[in-house]
This record gives sequence, structure tokens and C-alpha cells, in this order.
Amino acid sequence: EIHALPIHCSSPTGRVSPLKPDKGLEGDTIMLAPSNDRSQASDTPPRPPSHASPHSPHIASPHAQEEPASRPSAKAAPSIPTFYFGGRPSDLLVAQCDEEAIELDAFFRAHSAGVQRDDFGVFCCKVCGFPSFFRDSLFDKIGPTDGVLGVAKAREWWEQHCKLKDAETRLFELLRGHGKSHVTRDDWMLHLKTFLNTHPGLEFLKATPEFQERYLECVIERVYYTVNRSDNGLMSLSEVLKSNLVAVLRNLDVEPDINQILDYFSYEHFYVCYCKFWELDTDHDFLLDREDLVKHGNYALTYRIVDRIFAGAPRPVSSGVEDKIGYRDFIWLLLSEEDKTSETAIRYWFRAINLDATGYITPHEISFFYQEQLHRMDCLAQEVVQFEDMLCQMTDMVKPKESGRISMLDLRRCKQSSVFFNVVFNLTKFIQSDSKDPAQIFHERATPELTDWDRYAKEEYARLAMEEEENELGLGDDC
Repeated sequence: EIHALPIHCSSPTGRVSPLKPDKGLEGDTIMLAPSNDRSQASDTPPRPPSHASPHSPHIASPHAQEEPASRPSAKAAPSIPTFYFGGRPSDLLVAQCDEEAIELDAFFRAHSAGVQRDDFGVFCCKVCGFPSFFRDSLFDKIGPTDGVLGVAKAREWWEQHCKLKDAETRLFELLRGHGKSHVTRDDWMLHLKTFLNTHPGLEFLKATPEFQERYLECVIERVYYTVNRSDNGLMSLSEVLKSNLVAVLRNLDVEPDINQILDYFSYEHFYVCYCKFWELDTDHDFLLDREDLVKHGNYALTYRIVDRIFAGAPRPVSSGVEDKIGYRDFIWLLLSEEDKTSETAIRYWFRAINLDATGYITPHEISFFYQEQLHRMDCLAQEVVQFEDMLCQMTDMVKPKESGRISMLDLRRCKQSSVFFNVVFNLTKFIQSDSKDPAQIFHERATPELTDWDRYAKEEYARLAMEEEENELGLGDDC
């Protein structure tokens, strides 16, 4: 277990938290702007070299001659699985299968006595169509004997799990455990270990295996955040079919810069997640309590929404410790907090606000959370927007199908879910969005392929990297 390795960051002196609604004032000022203060770090996750582009140690891949694919959009419509009429596969799939069969025969003629691990890349990539970093896990999954895999076993596996099947189904067949109908986090962990040690963009991370583990944990959690819509930890074939996982993994196999893979695998995104968690975890037990979490974003979240998070309303807490949330829980919170327009974030915050779990948010529930926002506005000498006026504005913006109650579908359709949620429980972001810089608006419109999370992570990583460099130069005390 890792408790005291990266960024040690104590709370800056003089910072006063916004008050709970039932308490009096306890200080001179309440700070709303996000803080840029961090104390000097003794150890941090290593940052990748700025201009490093090492040669890839990957096994030859069928995608290696292609240009790296552009990032599959997180908001793009899911690919539609092939529809078979009367059990007959499509002509395209049949033609692909014929080509693979030719490759298969040629491969086995060259290895009639059996295949060793180092020679298995051709079968993995050209015959099965998997990324090269799945070579070792596929070899072990089929089951070698004394380090040699018989050609009959390999052919049987291809015919059962790959022949006439699309790429998403093949990926699911590879990942899932024997006899299982779903894919777990442990399955992903097992199959991505080779990727950790072979991808050129992660070469620098080999010196710190503890952060390899944390990075991979973050990657897998982000995969489940986006793909596992049922949020039960059991990824189904249907969920894989609707995802962009195949496109992302293929891109990962040809792109040497890991930070160009914005979906799931960006090291910079992991760096931000880990450092934000470590800054809040002041006792470094790798757990956060309410008083830790309420400091996030310089006390941006209300106490009432924090209480709902710890109660497991948005999703069950996975830490296993009463009144504590862990690293995985925080990743879900941070992703949902910084991009409230994503499908998962809307579901996350909707459940948090829906006190009676009826599937509809009512004015009574909005009022429960908004009372704390009113108190904060008053403490900050902001213009107070009364509940009735706010409710009228939110109703006009969301346009619920049924008067007096808002459904999750209403929030998806209105395209303004972030504004709605910020009004209810994040005054800082509400004020910031109300006075957004025109240059920022222009930049967002010019880069529609980026999500709110992508933009946040980019800015936050630049800030964290600059602060670490200043600390290394001994300038931390002067900043």
C-alpha cells in the first residue's frame, strides 16, 4: 500500500471554509476562487519527459503502418453492431474471416511444432486483430504447455471466439474470465499489464512501480466510469458494443505519446486525479472523510451534497470504511464534478439530488440544497437570487416534460445540465460560468472535440507541473 509517496500538501493558513447553514461566522473571509497554493512536495508521480519520443518496443501490429487515428469522441454515437439476417454474417465479415484464415494457415505452417510466446504476435495481431500488447495475456489465456502453445489449441480458440465475430465481441471474449458473462476490473488489470511495460509513452514510469499500479487503477476506473452504464462493476457485451474501446485500444497501439489518447489512458489526466486526491488526503491514509472532501475546489461543494456522496446516493462507496471514501470513489467524483454534461455525471448528480429516489427531482428537493447556496451568497455579499426566481429560470432552461418535476431525460435533452447542477450545489462554478471570459467561450467553440474534463485536466496539469518545477528550483516559498 502507498500512503506517503507523492505530493504532501498541507492546507494554506488563513483559509476559512464557507459555513454550514446552521452556524455563525467563523472568520474574516470566505474564498471562492480556486486556490493555486500547494506546499512543497517530497514525492510526486513522475512527469513524462517534455519532448521524449522513444522507439516503441511493441510487437509488430497490423495497425503499425497506419496514421494514428484521431481521438474517438466521448460524445460520438456508438458504433452499431453488425446485424445478421437469418443468421448469415455480412459479406465484409466473411471476407475478413477468409483473410484471417489464410494468415492462420501460413502462421501454423511456419510453427507446426508449436508456438512460443515471442512468436505469438502475428497470431494476436494479424489473425485475431488485437493490439500487440495483448499478446502475452492471449497466449496465457489459450493455455501453453511448458511454454509452447499447440497449433490445434490456437486454431480452436480462434474458431470459437473470433471467427465471424466483430472486433468488439472479440475484445469481450478476450477480456472475460473463463465461464463468465461479464468483464471485471481484475480482468482489465490482468490484460493491461504488458501495455504498462511496453508502451513507449510510459517508459519513464518503470522506475516507480507503485505509480504504475495507481496509473492503471485510474485508467480502469475511467473505463468503467464511461462504459459500465449499469455501474455494477460487471461490464457486459452490450456495453462493450456501445463503447469506443476498440478504437481507443487500436490508437493506443500506434500512438507513442500516451497523452494524445485522451480517452481513459492519458498520463496527464491520471496525474491530475492523483495529485488532487493527495492534496485532500492530509493524513495520507488513502481515505477521505467529510472534512477532507469539503475542501475540494476551495470549498466549492455544499455540505449537504457532500453528505449525500458519503451516504452513497450517487453510487455505493467502494472504500469499505465507514464515513470514508477512497481513491476510486474520488475519481468518479472528480470526473463528474469537472464535466457535468457527460452521461455518467448526469446520472451521478441526479441520484445525489433525488432524495426520495423516485426518478424525478422536485422543487422540494432543489430547495433543500439551494438553501445552503442562499446562505453562501449572503455570506459573500453576492446578489441573492431567491429560490422562486431561480426555480423559474431553471424550469425555463430545462423545459421538463412534466410540470413540477424534472427527469434525467429532461436534463440530457436540455444540454445545460452543468448549469443546473452548479446552481443547486456549486456556487463557485455558477458564478464563474455567469461571468465567463469571451476568449474562453471562443476557445471552447473552436475545440468541440474536447470535453469539459479534457480542458480542466489540461489547465490543471500545466499548473501542477509549473508548481513542481518551482519547488524543484527552490522557489516554492516565494510563490
